[in-house]
Amino acid sequence: MPRSSPTSKRKPPMMTPRVLDRLIERSLRQGAQSLYRDAPLYDHLYAQRKDDIAFYVEMARRHSGPVLEIGVGTGRIAVALAQAGFAVTGVDAMPSMLRQARSRIAALPASVQARIVLHRGDMRRFALGRRFPLVIAPFNAFSHLYSRTDVERALAVCRLHLRAGGRLVFDVIMPDLPALMQDPSRLYRCADVVDPISGERFAYSEASHYDVERQVRSMTLQLSPKKGKAQPRAIPLTHRQFFPAELEALLHYNGFAIEERFGDFAQGPLTERSETQVVVARVRRS
Repeated sequence: MPRSSPTSKRKPPMMTPRVLDRLIERSLRQGAQSLYRDAPLYDHLYAQRKDDIAFYVEMARRHSGPVLEIGVGTGRIAVALAQAGFAVTGVDAMPSMLRQARSRIAALPASVQARIVLHRGDMRRFALGRRFPLVIAPFNAFSHLYSRTDVERALAVCRLHLRAGGRLVFDVIMPDLPALMQDPSRLYRCADVVDPISGERFAYSEASHYDVERQVRSMTLQLSPKKGKAQPRAIPLTHRQFFPAELEALLHYNGFAIEERFGDFAQGPLTERSETQVVVARVRRS
């Protein structure tokens, strides 16, 4: 009797660890890039995010310029720093975000434009050949560092670009335990959004899955047109979750000491209700 027949069901091939790792890496890469490919939509989604701007301008006043901004994005904070009189060097990995930043900068007075220089680069491996008194990484830039190796490389880049006595200032999401426990099969409805180019209105929902081993929350931003001919869109977004004690240890073992830590951009204390962790760090003395 044959071991199998044409009608017998075959088991799917086993997925090797290497194949699984490649799939996970691809998923993380998509989650790190997809939202930022549509820079006008990105700006529209976060148009109301302004409380961090005043904080980073204050940090520049306290620690002086010039400023290196890692993850400069569309220039939201870089422009505010330049308008406050500081020279800013911005680095970002996404050409789409840099194009939007250059468009924004082009509308500024020439004297402000001259204070901003942009570079394309990966936060884990760029070298500008100069040092700064202040290095900043706003709006969860470090949340796209998905492994310990990624974190180590990025912090090494920060050390490389800091002057003696300089400061590294950044913010990352405070892990939200109820959000991490959301049902991955459910869509959570959010407020409608309007496409800044077409003017079409979309129903906006989010789905969420938390990878406990990697401490990565993978979200899918679902945009469904309310009417018209626009196509539905599903945008993946992945964020590494850093718990406070873990973050302090990562900084410590990579040559940094936390000088100040806040739970909001008004410099309030870090509490169980904080939505963000705001960190001011210096290079640790041996």
